[in-house]
Amino acid sequence: MPNNQVEITTICSDVENSQFKLESLAPEEPTPSKSTTPVIHPQLSQRRSLPRIKILGTGGTIASKAESSSATADYKVDLTIQDMLEAIPDITRICEVEYEQLCNVDSKNIDESILMKIYNGISESLQKFDGIVITHGTDSLAETAFFIESTIDAGEVPIVCVGSMRPSSSVSADGPMNLYQAICIAADSKSRNRGVLVSLNDQISAGYYITKTNANSLDSFNVRQGYLGNFVNNEIHYYYPPVKPQGCHKFKLNISSDEETFNFPDVCIIYAHQGITSKMLNMVKDQYAGIVLATMGAGSMPDKVNKDCLNIEIPIIYSKRSMDGMIPKANLPKDSDGDYRNCIASGYLNPEKSRILLQLCLACNYSIDETRHVFRGVYGG
Repeated sequence: MPNNQVEITTICSDVENSQFKLESLAPEEPTPSKSTTPVIHPQLSQRRSLPRIKILGTGGTIASKAESSSATADYKVDLTIQDMLEAIPDITRICEVEYEQLCNVDSKNIDESILMKIYNGISESLQKFDGIVITHGTDSLAETAFFIESTIDAGEVPIVCVGSMRPSSSVSADGPMNLYQAICIAADSKSRNRGVLVSLNDQISAGYYITKTNANSLDSFNVRQGYLGNFVNNEIHYYYPPVKPQGCHKFKLNISSDEETFNFPDVCIIYAHQGITSKMLNMVKDQYAGIVLATMGAGSMPDKVNKDCLNIEIPIIYSKRSMDGMIPKANLPKDSDGDYRNCIASGYLNPEKSRILLQLCLACNYSIDETRHVFRGVYGG
């Protein structure tokens, strides 16, 4: 239901990059006083001491509408952050909010230019706000969260990514509650020093390891590594003290002021299956700067494919098509001298996150040994 206690006021005339603030419309009762000393109203004093939260909007299902209230597919991105804020409970006693609409797209369309907008939006907000919320489509949310954790040192400031599995027009849309919870989490002092978080379906997880595991259900982001806590009846419950992901390598991106997009080296993913040959490897090895293999089991590939991988000069990351588990270094192919050459184990990272990590290594001109060291942080290498 719309929140009649909130007024949304434009403070920037640029519609593409609008920022907004929320102010309570609740009347303030005058405080009787015989003294001529100025009296600060408790509500005003409280409001000034509230955490400041920046919301960066990118679109996704959380900002979508379908043609009927029962439809949970074939919907279109339609809502702005302003529209979404009108549907959540009153937050004016929790935090002060400003927001910026970076883009409004399905997350399948998030590319390097939009990643740069998100990166810049976060970087510009870190020194001014106590927490940051990013609304995002769930299809590629885990990749964006991983990228942010790998490239931005947020210090104590929590960065909370949030999306939804049902469009706003659905009979039981999950977006409004997810957004409300994400704002509360970003504003809570217990969320500080935890890095990038993901808030969906009452769960709080570490963005570095989280993965979308179900294409349809509300409980779509199950994760063995990084399940940190829950949101229950307006209470935030963390199971552990503040800590950031073990082994996360921070990359410093050298970006000139005139650049409008990241230009990362191209890395492709090849999905393994019964009967796979080296045909795909031979097709892409000269077109890409690196390759990620979604292997069978814990690094299993046919012997002939393994032999051919050792003779390819670009880095090849052995990841997994299984949702859980990891690729140990011991399962990599070796030459007659026991050398892994250009083959690297992904550890606990899935193929899409392995791709991003390899792109960052290549962009920073890391050698094979340096790249192997980075993947060793996630128990690969």
